[in-house]
Amino acid sequence: MHNATKLREALKRPGALKVVGAHDALSARLIEQAGFDGVWASGFAISASLKCIPDASFITSSEQLEVERNIAEAVNIPVIADCDTGYGNALNVMRTVNDRERAGIAAICIEDNVYPKRCSFYAGVRRELIPVEEHCGKIKAAKAAQTVPDFMIIARTEALIAGWGQEEALKRAEAYAEAGADAVLIHSKSKTFDELRNVYRLWSGQVPLVVVPTIFDQTTAEDMQQAGAKIIIYANQPVRAAIRAMKETLALIRKDTRPGAANDRIVTLPEVYDIVGVPQMEQDEKAFLPVGGEKITAIIPAAGFEKQLLPLIEDKPKCLLDIKGKTILERAVGALNEANIKEIAVVRGYKKEAIALPNIRYYDNDRYEETGELFSIFSAESEMKGRTIVLYGDIMFDSPILEKLLKSPADIALVVDLAWRDQQQRGGPSSHLNPDLVTFAEPPGNSSHSRFVMGDDEHRVVKIGQHLTIDHVHGEFIGMAMFSEKGTQALKDCYHSSQERYKSSGFHEASSVNKASFTDLIQEMIDQGHRVDAVPIFKGWMEVDSFEEYQKAWAQIRQ
Repeated sequence: MHNATKLREALKRPGALKVVGAHDALSARLIEQAGFDGVWASGFAISASLKCIPDASFITSSEQLEVERNIAEAVNIPVIADCDTGYGNALNVMRTVNDRERAGIAAICIEDNVYPKRCSFYAGVRRELIPVEEHCGKIKAAKAAQTVPDFMIIARTEALIAGWGQEEALKRAEAYAEAGADAVLIHSKSKTFDELRNVYRLWSGQVPLVVVPTIFDQTTAEDMQQAGAKIIIYANQPVRAAIRAMKETLALIRKDTRPGAANDRIVTLPEVYDIVGVPQMEQDEKAFLPVGGEKITAIIPAAGFEKQLLPLIEDKPKCLLDIKGKTILERAVGALNEANIKEIAVVRGYKKEAIALPNIRYYDNDRYEETGELFSIFSAESEMKGRTIVLYGDIMFDSPILEKLLKSPADIALVVDLAWRDQQQRGGPSSHLNPDLVTFAEPPGNSSHSRFVMGDDEHRVVKIGQHLTIDHVHGEFIGMAMFSEKGTQALKDCYHSSQERYKSSGFHEASSVNKASFTDLIQEMIDQGHRVDAVPIFKGWMEVDSFEEYQKAWAQIRQ
């Protein structure tokens, strides 16, 4: 149904329609949510908000049209466009009508001011009106041009504003109705409604009357309706309210300097999200985007202090160690960005002020000396809302490893290096300090090919930790994991239930939940019946947890 039809149908209902002036799509959405019947795309408010210039025909038809189109797309109630004088003569009015029909506008209002018009309430401005015959010609041209049968033309006369008297105003209004106008707006700048009430008593009633009570602002809608008004337009209150609110808020922040000083007078960010439709966008993403196409958030815990790396980390945390011109953290962020993962949160702790990469959200674990990596990860719990990657802050890896993880359909997926098992079978030492060891439900195959074509149970992780029986270890968790939305929720639920369940006891390999590693929580999830799958790799990554590993990284990283 075209918005013009909606307006026609609304006019058939008893009582006057209450329409409010908008200056953009956001204000229009708020008008709709407040329960009003329609939106007035106000030339006065759009001139002020779009260009910060007077309402004096300085805004072009196309500039005004773009805002009107945005407004019409943002709401489901009819939009009436304030089109001043129609942007020219009768031929220009015809173009104006067709443009607005295509933009979804229900009606336009054109006034009998000369071009360029001046706002009706500007003091000291000379008023001139075009001849009655000329404005009747504009109205006839508008009706001839319309292609949407229910589209409405509201003819506005400024005779009272110009001081030409009630008789002239009534004469013009009647002539405009005879010319085909669907409604008439007789404008007034009297401080009371009495002037218009007298005119309305003499009105023939050919078409509905429209009123704009900007100056006689103490008149109720009921009074105007009883006098004969069918559409009441509150033309500019929202933009004026916005100006006052912004001025007061800006003055407060300028004086106090804390953005939070204005919290009691501004809406929360979630309220903005609701108004502009973020919840619907999230639903659509889940329903229609391909698997892997949804937004992914990466959480990088980088809070800890490892004294074995002194003096390398005397003035910076481990994640900022330089490896041939790039820090470990920069390399991780770069790899994530290349995989189109832009939502990145880093948890800081030791020397936190040194970590200041742009376009990253930061969370601080100031208790890093007394807590474990699990506590650090959950310092960024607010980021865990959908598909989530956890990436240790001291590893470097080849991009194909991340790409392979992103393709995993599992709710809980851990990247596991099978090279650890081969190295142990050859009698070599562990390549890392305190590796996180992994046991599968079934041992993976022995051939190099089968490492990457594993059976279903060969993917399933049943044990993880640093103190597993070596004979039953099949690989090493590298510190990279991914959780689907379902997996992320399970991770959070398990963490909070573990805090309660283990509040006075040890937690797997840790003395408490607060001191636990990430793998302790993964083991708890396995024990609770959650399936955890491995994404198998064979080398292609490095950990920097000692001076020897740092030297090795320098020797092996190409650039």
